[in-house]
Amino acid sequence: MKSSIKISALALAFAAFTFSAKAQSTTPTSTTTASGIRYSIGVDAGIPTGKLSDSYNWNLGGSLQVDIPVANKLFVTVNAGYDNIFGKNVTVGTITSKAQNIELLPVKAGLKYFVVSNFYVQGEAGAAFVLDKTKIDANNSAAFVYAPQIGYQFQLGGKNYIDAGVRYEASTKLNSDVDDSKVNFFGLRVAYGF
Repeated sequence: MKSSIKISALALAFAAFTFSAKAQSTTPTSTTTASGIRYSIGVDAGIPTGKLSDSYNWNLGGSLQVDIPVANKLFVTVNAGYDNIFGKNVTVGTITSKAQNIELLPVKAGLKYFVVSNFYVQGEAGAAFVLDKTKIDANNSAAFVYAPQIGYQFQLGGKNYIDAGVRYEASTKLNSDVDDSKVNFFGLRVAYGF
C-alpha cells in the first residue's frame, strides 16, 4: 500500500511538472550542439518495487547522458551513473537491523524517439555494476538492467534545456542463488542539457 502511494505521488508530480510548462514550438533538434550531439547531467531518484521495497525505502543518484542523432527525431543514448538504494530497518523475529545500502554503477545504451515536439519515449539496456558486493551478499559483480522511459524536454533558451523523465528500471539477480535479489524501481530523472 505504501509503495502504491509513493508511486502515485511520483507520477502525479511528474504530470504536474509536465503540464504546468508552457508549450514549446521548437523541435528537439534545436537543442543540439554544432555536431548534433546533446549532453545532459542529472539527478536520479526512485522508489523500489516488488520484494526490494520490503527492505529498501528509496534511491538517489546521478547520471551523465549523451544523445547522438541518427535520424530525424531519433537519437542513440549512452548513459552512465550512480545509484544508492537506501536500506530501511527490518525486523526478523525480535531482531531489528538496517539493510545495507545497495550501491550500483549503471551503464546503459539505447534509443530516444521524439513522438511530438519535445515529448519522447526512450528505452535503454546495459549493466549495473555492484560497488558493494560483499556488504550486500551479492555473488554477481554486475547484473543486466533495462529501463523504458517517457519524458519531456523543457527549452531554457539557446541550446539549453531541462530533461525530465519517468522510467521503470529492472535488473537480473545480484545474487544468483536468491530470487529476491533483483533491483526494480520507478525512477525520475531531472537533468540539465546543453
